[in-house]
Amino acid sequence: MRLMQVIAFCIIVLAISAQAQVVNSYSLTETQLSSLPQSNSISQIVPRGDTIWVGSGRGLSYTIDAGRSWKLFTASETFDGKSVCAIAIRGNAIWVASEYSVINDNQSYQTGGGLHYSTDRGSTWTFLPQPVDTGKVDTLIYGRNKIPALAITVPQQNVTWDLTLTQNAVWTASWAGMLRKSTDQGKSWQRIVLPPDNLNQISPSDSLHFSMSNVEKFFKNDSLYNKDTLHLSNNYLVFSVYASDDSTLWVGTANGINKSTDGGISWRKFNHKNQLKPISGNFVVGITEQRWKSKRIIWAATSNAVDPDEKRGVSFSSDGGETWGTALLGDFAHNIAVHDSIVYVAADGGLYRSSDFGQSWTRGGTIADPTNFQRFASSKITGTAVKGDTVWVGGDEGLAFTFDSPAQSFGSSWRVLRTYVPVQASGKSYSYPLPFSPAAEVVRIHYSTSEKTLPVTIRIFDFAMAPVKILLRGATRIGSVEHDEIWDGRDDLGRRVSNGVYFYRIEIEDSDPQWGKIFVLQ
Repeated sequence: MRLMQVIAFCIIVLAISAQAQVVNSYSLTETQLSSLPQSNSISQIVPRGDTIWVGSGRGLSYTIDAGRSWKLFTASETFDGKSVCAIAIRGNAIWVASEYSVINDNQSYQTGGGLHYSTDRGSTWTFLPQPVDTGKVDTLIYGRNKIPALAITVPQQNVTWDLTLTQNAVWTASWAGMLRKSTDQGKSWQRIVLPPDNLNQISPSDSLHFSMSNVEKFFKNDSLYNKDTLHLSNNYLVFSVYASDDSTLWVGTANGINKSTDGGISWRKFNHKNQLKPISGNFVVGITEQRWKSKRIIWAATSNAVDPDEKRGVSFSSDGGETWGTALLGDFAHNIAVHDSIVYVAADGGLYRSSDFGQSWTRGGTIADPTNFQRFASSKITGTAVKGDTVWVGGDEGLAFTFDSPAQSFGSSWRVLRTYVPVQASGKSYSYPLPFSPAAEVVRIHYSTSEKTLPVTIRIFDFAMAPVKILLRGATRIGSVEHDEIWDGRDDLGRRVSNGVYFYRIEIEDSDPQWGKIFVLQ
C-alpha cells in the first residue's frame, strides 16, 4: 500500500468515534493437528531450534518435521479468522500480533486484532486486546519536556506490523499506534517519543517543542490545543522494530530509520535526506542484523515514501548507520533473513541471495516442486527465514523451502507446501479462488489421480461450450497425488478472457471426465 494511502486511511479512521473493547486475558491451550499448512497466505516465518513458526492469513501454526505435519492454533476465536502480522521469540517467550479487516462506509480498514503471548514456548497462551488510548490528546513527559501526543482510541489502522523483545520489555511497531513498549506483560503500554520529521535526533535533556501525531491538523478546533495544532510526522507511522541488544534498538518508519543506544530514550534518525550515503528510501518495512566474525551489518528493507528521488531496494550499514550501501534498487523488499555470511531478501521479484555482503546477488528462480507439480505462479515473496541449510519462503502462493549447501546449490530444487481441501480418489475436483481475476492472480484446478500414473488432459470452454484453452494434453501425472493445474485466464491465442462463467473438463485415462466451473471477474 502506498504511503499516502496509509496516511489517508489513518486520518479517516481516527476520526471515527469509538470506544475500545475491553477483553480480559485468558489462556489458549488446544491445537489442531494437520498434514497441511494453515493457509496459503504466508506473512511470517520464524525458526527456533527444531521448530518453524509460521504466521498466515488464518492464524499461527508450527512444524517440527520440515512441514510433514503441523500444529494449528485454532482453539480460540481470537486466532480464528485473523491474520498473523508479526512474531517475536526470545528464550521461552513468544509474542504474536494479529490483524483483520472491517468495513465502514463501504471502505475496508485493516484493524489490529490484538496480541497473544506465551512464556512456555507455546504450550499455553494469553490474549491481550490491541493497545489503545483514551481521550483525545495525551501529554507525555520526556525529560524536561511535555510532549502533546495524539491519542489512538480505535484499533482500525492500529495494526502491529512488527514486534521485538528485550530482557524486560516487549516493543510494538504500529501504523497509527506508533512505537510502544510494555514492561509488565502487556498490562500497560508506554508510547515512545521519536524525533518528528524536522529533527534528526532528540534527547531528554534537549529543549523540545513539537507534538506527536500521524495525521495533519486533526485537533485544529480542540479547545485544549487550539494554539498548538498536532501536525503530521511520517516518523510516527511505524512499521518495523529490531533490538540488537537490550540497549540498542532500530525502528523503521515512513521517515527513515531511528536508532537508540540507551534503551529507547534518546534517538538518532537516518533517512534519505540527512546523510551523504543514505538509505534508498524512507519507507522502512523490515530491519535485521547480520553478525559474522567481526562484522555487524544492519540490513533494512527500504522503499520510496514521499520524495521522488527515493528508490525501492535494500539498505545496509556496517558502521552503525553512519553510512549506507544500497542494493536491489527498483525491487520492493519485504523481509530479510541472514545466516552466517549469507543474506536472503524476500521481494516482489523473488528470493535474492548474497554471499559477499550485498555486492552481488543471485535469484532463486521459479519455485516449483517436481514431486507434486505445485509451483508459485507469482515471483512475489513476502517472508523468508533460514534454519541450517534450509531456506524457507512464503507469500500469497503458499509456503516453500529450498536448500543452500555445498551438496545442493541455492534454488536448484524446491519443496512446495500448499494447503487445499483434499478430494483424494473421489473423482471430484474444484477450482480456486472462486471467482478469480486474471489481472491479479491465477486460478488452480484441483483434482487427484488414482493409484496408477496416467496421462491427463484438461480443456477449458466458455459458457457456450466453445473451446477456449487446452491447459494440458496427455501430460503424465503421478498416481495417488493431489494435483493443482494453473490457468492464467488466457486463451490459446494468448488473449485474456472476458468476465463470465467457464467450464473445465478433466480427462484421465480409464475414468469418466470430470467437469467443473470457473468464474472470471475482473
